[in-house]
Amino acid sequence: MLHRAGVIHRQVDILSSVLGRVRGGAGYVATVGSAAFGSVAHSGSANAATIGAVAIPWMSRSNWEPRIAATVVAGNAGNAGNAGNAGNAGNAGNAGNAGNAGNAGNGTIIPPSASSFVLIGSAAVAPLVSVDQLLMAMFATAGWCAAWRLLCVTYFVRRYKIAPVPADEIPGFLSSLRRGWTSLLVFVAIAVPIVLTFGAGGAALASALGESAVDAIDILVWIPVLLGLVSATVGRRQLPRSRRAWAELMEESAPRFKDIGATLVFAFAGGAVLAALGLSEQLGGLLNGLCAPPLIAALIVGVVVVLVAGPLSSTATIATVGRVAFSVLVTAGVHPVLAACAILTFASTEGASPPGASAIYISTSLAQVNPVRTFVPLIVFYVVPFLFIGTAIALGVLPVPH
Repeated sequence: MLHRAGVIHRQVDILSSVLGRVRGGAGYVATVGSAAFGSVAHSGSANAATIGAVAIPWMSRSNWEPRIAATVVAGNAGNAGNAGNAGNAGNAGNAGNAGNAGNAGNGTIIPPSASSFVLIGSAAVAPLVSVDQLLMAMFATAGWCAAWRLLCVTYFVRRYKIAPVPADEIPGFLSSLRRGWTSLLVFVAIAVPIVLTFGAGGAALASALGESAVDAIDILVWIPVLLGLVSATVGRRQLPRSRRAWAELMEESAPRFKDIGATLVFAFAGGAVLAALGLSEQLGGLLNGLCAPPLIAALIVGVVVVLVAGPLSSTATIATVGRVAFSVLVTAGVHPVLAACAILTFASTEGASPPGASAIYISTSLAQVNPVRTFVPLIVFYVVPFLFIGTAIALGVLPVPH
């Protein structure tokens, strides 16, 4: 809906008018645009498809090597990640119910995410971390992750001597803002449910209408609903106007979900198998017996979560090992909020982890390169660094409010 309504294209035009004159500006626009898209859509595959459709041809025209352009777009898809409906987050303590978190499309790092609700809904986490605490902390965590992705773009620009975007392809800021300011209204769809349920806004609504009114606002339901309504309103002229046109849109969109659907089905099936085999309990016994200091505990937990997140989705990963990982970090002396942020950072690598991440195949198909050629740079720049970022967050080296 966001893509067909032209919302993302207008936002990218605004970004390109600001960053297009910078060397490698297309890469910066792709990265910032991916973060913006991830904040509203939270789907790694949709992120790669929507941003990649605009950014990859643009990056190619400005001397980005197709392999690196695909790597940047796929790596940025970790801003979102595969996720699902956390309506059953109360069942998150049972990894066998990971399938319940399957299909609503919220990501891992940028809140509100299904993975974060699955984690916070577990019996080990809920008494120590509130939704309000985790929400604010995850915004700061997302900022650190986005900063690293921007540094990666800077490295690629210097390493491959990438030039600025041609001046005749850069829209003027005022003209792009006049044409596309309505596209920024989609962020209202995120702000309204959050303001009404957390902090001062939530307290004011609770005092006026009662706690039950606040509890009735499910942000994982209302954010996608409001996004759809705002997108349809802003881009109504670009949307189909007949039943046949809508059917053609569905038919056109369906093939994109083939690989994504298979990835999700087998990811959650894998999570269920690991749960049935007792992976969570076995890891708990192994890790809790280490009695390691915070640094070693964070690194070990990070490696375990990253390895599990490789074949699984982030939601299935959190449902399978999140509770155990949290207990190990807290036992080692890590603050509960920082422990939750670190675990979600580790799990977010699934969006760019070869060979299972669907975003890799979407971005490489757009760039017309062999997916295997992106595996090494993705691991080096978009998987391993997040192991250290998560560890730094757990230790308080990277400041996060808690």
